[in-house]
Amino acid sequence: MSEFLLRTEQLSFAYPERGALFRRKVLRDVVKRVDLALPRGRVLGLVGESGSGKTTLGRLLVRLLRPTAGRIQFDGVEIAELNEPQLRPLRSRIQMIFQDPQSSLNPRLRLGVTLTRPLQIFGQAHGRRDRDRAAELLDQVGLPAGFVDRYPHELSGGQRQRAGIARALALRPDLIIADEIVSGLDVSTQAHILLLLKQLRAQFGLTLVFISHDLSVIRVLCDDVAILREGEIVEAGPVAEIFARPRHPYTRTLLAAIPLPDVEPGWLDDKPEIATPTLQGSAA
Repeated sequence: MSEFLLRTEQLSFAYPERGALFRRKVLRDVVKRVDLALPRGRVLGLVGESGSGKTTLGRLLVRLLRPTAGRIQFDGVEIAELNEPQLRPLRSRIQMIFQDPQSSLNPRLRLGVTLTRPLQIFGQAHGRRDRDRAAELLDQVGLPAGFVDRYPHELSGGQRQRAGIARALALRPDLIIADEIVSGLDVSTQAHILLLLKQLRAQFGLTLVFISHDLSVIRVLCDDVAILREGEIVEAGPVAEIFARPRHPYTRTLLAAIPLPDVEPGWLDDKPEIATPTLQGSAA
């Protein structure tokens, strides 16, 4: 078993951009020569401004996009060039939580159906027991079992994001890519979701890639951080080190521009009172 669950080498992605009339299409670089090494059980934060390529990088890691160049190694298996049938056995082990749960959850399906659909796709469904599995998943993310019969529009924003997390957990993945999943939530609900992720990580031994533009969120959740600028990693290392002694001017600019709370990394570990909010009717 490899020490690193996920590694990339010189990972790049470009898409064709139409030029002027009758001119050849040109390639626009979005991700450029990214090297990452993510140990098992760690949380890596990907930080950058809008347009920095962080969401594209996340989609490359989960192989929703095929890279233009470079390598992606998941648990020792090279996956950058695999086609969809070859990727299928690994899909259940790599899941993604999307930024907007409103659009990522099917509005026509009750939550119980949404949560068990991955089990059906990967041949893990067990008929009548699936409803119990859906209720178990909801309980794991702090939602009542009765929510299996609810539609997404009947939930608050925080509850919908919890449902999105539950869906990602359905197949018991080893790696989860979380793309800006707290950016649309109020501060209190953000704290609930962040603590939930910390608890799930401890419970299931998850490895996380957490994408965000918010350095204060990265500080309290992540072990390591990589700073992206125009598709390139300009600085990377342990969170405490980067925040205390940023080396790159761009990192220092980001830290100076974003107000950070006067708390240390891991402060949520000492806040059991916000672990499980009042769920019935709660926005969290």
